[in-house]
Amino acid sequence: MDFSLWVLLLLAGLWVVAYLRTPLWFATLVMAAIVSAYTLFGKAAIPFQLLLWLLFLLVAIPLNIPFLRRSLISDRLLVIFKKIMPSMSQTEREALQAGTVWWDADLFSGRPNWNKMLLIPKPQLTKEEQAFVDGPVDELCRMLDDWKINHDDHDLPAEVWRFLKDKRFFGMIIPKRYGGLEFSALAHSSVVMKIASRSVTAAVTVMVPNSLGPAELLMHYGTEDQKNYYLPKLATGEEVPCFALTGPEAGSDAGAMPDTGVVVKQEFEGKPDVVGIRLNWDKRYITLGPVATVLGLAFKLYDPDHLLGDTEELGITVALIPTDTPGVSIGRRHNPLNIMFQNGPNYGKDVFIPMDWIIGGADRVGQGWRMLMESLAAGRSISLPALSTGSGKLASRSTGAYARIRRQFKMPIGKFEGVEEALARIAGYTYMMEAARTMTAGAVDLGEKPSVLSAVVKYQLTEHMRQVVNDAMDIRGGSGICLGPHNLFGRVYQAVPISITVEGANILTRSLIIYGQGAIRCHPYVFSEMQAVAESDQARASEMFDRAFFGHVGFTISNAVRSFLLALTGGRLIPSPVSNDTGRFYQHLSRISAAFAFSSDVAMLVLGGALKRKEKISGRFADVLSHLYLASATLKRFHDDGAPESDAAFVKWVCYNSLYQCQQALDGVLRNFPNRPAAMLMRLVIFPLGRHFRPPSDRLGRRIARVLLEPSDARDRLTHGIFISSDTDDAIGRIEHALDKVIAAEEASKKLRKADISYRISALKDLEALLTAAVNENIITDDEADLIRIADKARKATIMVDDFAQDAM
Repeated sequence: MDFSLWVLLLLAGLWVVAYLRTPLWFATLVMAAIVSAYTLFGKAAIPFQLLLWLLFLLVAIPLNIPFLRRSLISDRLLVIFKKIMPSMSQTEREALQAGTVWWDADLFSGRPNWNKMLLIPKPQLTKEEQAFVDGPVDELCRMLDDWKINHDDHDLPAEVWRFLKDKRFFGMIIPKRYGGLEFSALAHSSVVMKIASRSVTAAVTVMVPNSLGPAELLMHYGTEDQKNYYLPKLATGEEVPCFALTGPEAGSDAGAMPDTGVVVKQEFEGKPDVVGIRLNWDKRYITLGPVATVLGLAFKLYDPDHLLGDTEELGITVALIPTDTPGVSIGRRHNPLNIMFQNGPNYGKDVFIPMDWIIGGADRVGQGWRMLMESLAAGRSISLPALSTGSGKLASRSTGAYARIRRQFKMPIGKFEGVEEALARIAGYTYMMEAARTMTAGAVDLGEKPSVLSAVVKYQLTEHMRQVVNDAMDIRGGSGICLGPHNLFGRVYQAVPISITVEGANILTRSLIIYGQGAIRCHPYVFSEMQAVAESDQARASEMFDRAFFGHVGFTISNAVRSFLLALTGGRLIPSPVSNDTGRFYQHLSRISAAFAFSSDVAMLVLGGALKRKEKISGRFADVLSHLYLASATLKRFHDDGAPESDAAFVKWVCYNSLYQCQQALDGVLRNFPNRPAAMLMRLVIFPLGRHFRPPSDRLGRRIARVLLEPSDARDRLTHGIFISSDTDDAIGRIEHALDKVIAAEEASKKLRKADISYRISALKDLEALLTAAVNENIITDDEADLIRIADKARKATIMVDDFAQDAM
């Protein structure tokens, strides 16, 4: 065999072991076997064979003997890494360490295990939870008049507050032994979603006590005395909680928090020299703050007199304070875009609290930021994704019906291609949002606290809600912008920026959190490398770094090879876990996963700590990770539902869209990468044959848009879980009624239009005259005329726009 063929065989062996991601020792054995074969059969001169073996051993021995590898390579690199690794604040470190990684780690691996994902149990409500959703939640929804709440009362009615407390809506996450409902995360999400389809004000009121707040913190970190005292009161609504974190000078930047506590001794409740904390704070945007009876508070704690120990700056701490404590001031109310949930500022001036008011007691001093980040990782996975999905389902159900009922140029507006394009986005994004909502809530129920994925779903679902609601408003036109009892979407439209802003503003979430945290926590080696750099024990640091660094090198080489080969083959080297026509999407997503992992490693290597400041690049990486997750969740939902054929178009639309968005985001990284040679290398590996993913076709969009225009099992599945009234005096009930009547009269209406009687009889100026003439001429029957009359009355009631007397405005 010619020498060049042996070289090709060696390179092929290297590519195979890199693609398969084999251990270093196995790859070394493969290379040794190839060199041995060349020695035996290559007919090379003895000196050349000896030189070849010498070179092989000079590389193989140090790499495979840990002691030599550390002393010759790793320890030297560790010194360099200690110098170039960017500094990290304590709050950054705690935020990075908070929560858990889950499916996001697979997506970051470049080699997602699809069978593992599909074997995750389908999230489902228990009978008790479903009964609550179908019973008290429906009853609550019937009590809610969103127009009256926001326009007239500026609050929930007293009877609604009583109902929420009596039925323990504020205690959904609290265990039963404390009087709560002890619902799953999925149930919590389902309750919020249904209420959100009725009233954003009510949904926010319910979700806050069950999300980031005192109950969540007490359950995980509180002392037994604190749990026994507060949790039963929180469950029944005897205590109404809020949590004060954000202030005028500190939102996402916890390090800038000006709110302080100082450890002091003073008299308290008649007892002298009680060790406690004197607090001063200024908070705003605090939901339920104006009506709260107990206040969770985050502040920086200092101990200048060393009453607790030698450390003076003790760090961020959280405490639970009754709002009637001397020095606490509950401010007036904010007006969050006319969505009248209770929200406002509060202040504290020289407020003294004993140490046992710290959540978890004195042992939890300085642990507040980590406690908050852990709780936020779970809470952010549930509330806002649920609200967003409820809005999407309401848009799908009501706007699709409206587009069928509303006519222009003698045809339903839903048949116009421009409207159809918007309906397709509404339908596709709603299917995707529900998939992501249930998969993420299911992860929380499995015990995960998905810090990265919670940021993904918060950002992506609120942004897609924005698009869906904007599309719904565009389709509704004037009836969408005129507020009143008939308007289903005006208040939802107003509420969108609130969801975008809270629990981490979306610009920050995309540009810093998703990828900034994901690149460290989800990567199999980066966090270990950082821990090794921070390790003070030199021997332990050496061992940790050696293992992580060489694992990282092999990981990067493997993903480079996988990315290139999967790009050349269109992902066909990956076995698909399913046999239906969604199988190709798993292969494409595996290809994107490998490309994402490879380009991430190149970016971290080339840019180092500067990558943290390249927010546009990290934002595009965040888009790739996000859409990998959204497409994964969509495929999982379709699989869990039994792959119904009528839902296949939704899955294809979502996956084509996500693959296209991933491609565009990666292309954006490469076009704007500051190191141009590195960018050229990455493009050669990731897109060797160019960019071939395309957005969903018009034909596919038409298929899913048409689902929204008439009753069907697919439409019911898409919008399952929202409140649909049967009352024709109610906005959603009215539109559902009109859709049924318009469809029932459609054949008769076609006969009338086909006969074109209005052109032949010029005296016919109204519908009744037209129907009478049509019956007389045997164009339609009396029964068909009645169907048209009923449909016309229902249609007019639906498209009617509210108006008000001049003095009412």
